[in-house]
Amino acid sequence: MMNLAYALIFGFVIAAGLPLNAMSLWILLRHHSLKTPSAVFMVNLAISDLLLIISLPMRVYFYATGMWPLNNMACIWVRMLFRNNIRSSSIFITFISVDRLLAVVYPLRSRYLRTSSKAWKGAALVWLIVVVVNVPESVGFSRFLDEAKIACFEYQNATFSSPAPSGPLNRAIDYFQLVLLFTMLAVNIVSTALVSWTVQRHLHESARVNNKVNVMLIFAMNLMMFTVFFLPVSLVVFFEYYRPALSCLASLNCCLDPLLYYFSFDGFWKRKEDVDTSLARE
Repeated sequence: MMNLAYALIFGFVIAAGLPLNAMSLWILLRHHSLKTPSAVFMVNLAISDLLLIISLPMRVYFYATGMWPLNNMACIWVRMLFRNNIRSSSIFITFISVDRLLAVVYPLRSRYLRTSSKAWKGAALVWLIVVVVNVPESVGFSRFLDEAKIACFEYQNATFSSPAPSGPLNRAIDYFQLVLLFTMLAVNIVSTALVSWTVQRHLHESARVNNKVNVMLIFAMNLMMFTVFFLPVSLVVFFEYYRPALSCLASLNCCLDPLLYYFSFDGFWKRKEDVDTSLARE
């Protein structure tokens, strides 16, 4: 019964997330130039979500039928795409928060720091780190599948006493992901506090912000992404039994990211950039 619920949830993510993220990516590329850091980070975030979504059909098939029709290498790819989404999405969302923090709190001093070239370099570094981490993680998971002689994701239906799909190195990577998520969450909390303080107390700064509700909605959504979707699935290192349910929950994040794009570009940041430009001319 639970397997059917997992299949339905992953199916919903595909049905809702694929068109939403594909449309968001098209809009970002078509109507918003990649000359701003926010646009660069959001394009990479949309790509990360789409990579997760294309891995979900095989999860749906497994949970609906109880069978894995492909080889272990395909299983590893599906698993890595999911884990990569959690890691890359958390970093790109944090980059967006920091960029918005600099735009609101330090609009003039950060102008030369907030460039598209630096954003692309940061995005490339994120993807490089994600891929490098995948190498030892994939090797460890491959050994587990060979030794356990089970189908892909079958370990997720195991009891507490069943072996976890990781050796010492993979366990260390799990802890690395947990530390990464807590670090990114801390950065988001600090960014939210500073922006909220600037908007509410520093009227000479917040006067440049035309839609303060959108500003705080962006930061509130970012915090929700971490506390509801990213952290629980990273804590699974302590609660292997709940991995399937937490994985379903985490996959829902890609259906909400398009809202982040909407609030970021709902006429607000363009006006903000126009103000920065006029201030620079003065």
